[in-house]
Amino acid sequence: MSEIRTSTRTRSQEWFARAQRNLVEGVNSPSRGSAVFAKGPVVLERGKGSRVWDVDGNEYVDFLMSFGALIHGHAHPRIVSAVTEAIATGSHFASSTPAEAEAAERVCRMVPTAETVRFTNSGTEATMLALRLARAHTGRTKVLKFEGHYHGWYDPFLLNAHGHSPEVLGTPANPARIPDSKGIPESTFAEVVLAPWNDVEALEQIIRRHGRELAAVITEPIMANMGCILPRAGYLQRMQELAREYGALFILDEVVTGFRYAPGGCQELFGLRPDLSTFGKAMGAGFPVGAVAGPRAILDRLRWGSEMVLHYGTFNGHRLTMKVIAENLDLLTADNNAAYGQLGRIGDAAIGGLRDIFARNKVRAVVQGFGPMFQIYFTDAPAIHDYRDYCAHVDAVRYSRFIYALLDRGIYMTPSNGLHWIITTAHTEANVAQLLAAANSACVEMS
Repeated sequence: MSEIRTSTRTRSQEWFARAQRNLVEGVNSPSRGSAVFAKGPVVLERGKGSRVWDVDGNEYVDFLMSFGALIHGHAHPRIVSAVTEAIATGSHFASSTPAEAEAAERVCRMVPTAETVRFTNSGTEATMLALRLARAHTGRTKVLKFEGHYHGWYDPFLLNAHGHSPEVLGTPANPARIPDSKGIPESTFAEVVLAPWNDVEALEQIIRRHGRELAAVITEPIMANMGCILPRAGYLQRMQELAREYGALFILDEVVTGFRYAPGGCQELFGLRPDLSTFGKAMGAGFPVGAVAGPRAILDRLRWGSEMVLHYGTFNGHRLTMKVIAENLDLLTADNNAAYGQLGRIGDAAIGGLRDIFARNKVRAVVQGFGPMFQIYFTDAPAIHDYRDYCAHVDAVRYSRFIYALLDRGIYMTPSNGLHWIITTAHTEANVAQLLAAANSACVEMS
């Protein structure tokens, strides 16, 4: 394949300068601005299938896919039809609709532990609600979260979610507590127990100290906030056992992984039975949504009454989003879940090809993940197993250089090493071939 080169991004720079006049940092989330895109963001104006185009007319194969929200790529015809047909008869009613019942039926049919579901407008809202439910159900207040995990920007979860120098992290048995935001009272973090991830011994020690105070243990099944870090064999199962032993709810945060790896998400893959599950991103196929799912015995606490767990929201169950969810989940489960086989094949081809290219070019890098989500780490370590490995051994500066080299070769991805590459049903073998050609050229340039 001949090498593809993008032109200058002059108009992107002009639009970004214009945005900075009225938007803080010119963006609506720091993950899109100069904090990550040191040379300024690529300003996109349209997408179709696996590709996006910036305001300068440059074409890219998109492997960021809206941070994983676009499970079918851009402007899938059936998603577009679902939206246009629905909006012609009214965008939103803030009332009960057939669309929300149809979306809920599909979620509960696919997710093994979902007897019932409550929709929110984001993954952050979903984890907020899950923790509130856990506190009400157990009568306890504390939550155990893990270093490096991101569960949205809700105050109690903004602890040790970003990378830091290894010297300030403390010990695995007694991790240092590092807030990720100003404006959060110290008293908030008094209700948070912090633990390293993928370390059974440390987890057992910490839960034995705090277990009877815990309302919940919350975890991602795959650590997606530091790229793509897989759980060690048996680790999640042991975590679930410990939570149950001490009477805490086991919350599986599948905002990133849900509906991506299997119809029932990672709980299906790993044989887990969480008390509560949270979803977002891929469930909405590009539309803003979150959800909490689980048994009626817990979610029925949302019923109106003096003992209820309060959850309001004008846009909860938004009619357009509910229509999209139903269409999206039908696409994923059509032909005996054929989409999941395709996601796995294309993703594994990209992962295997990248590993071969790094080996051939004698580049010290590992590619972690499988199927529809993975990440590249420039490191001398054989693998990245947890937050501490990430902080100590990953060369994020080199990764950023690599991504800019790929952007110049028509591959769209964020320079943030803490995010992950996403494969969708729109990606093809030809897209993978273009990625591998660009990666090989970038390795040669950087050597």
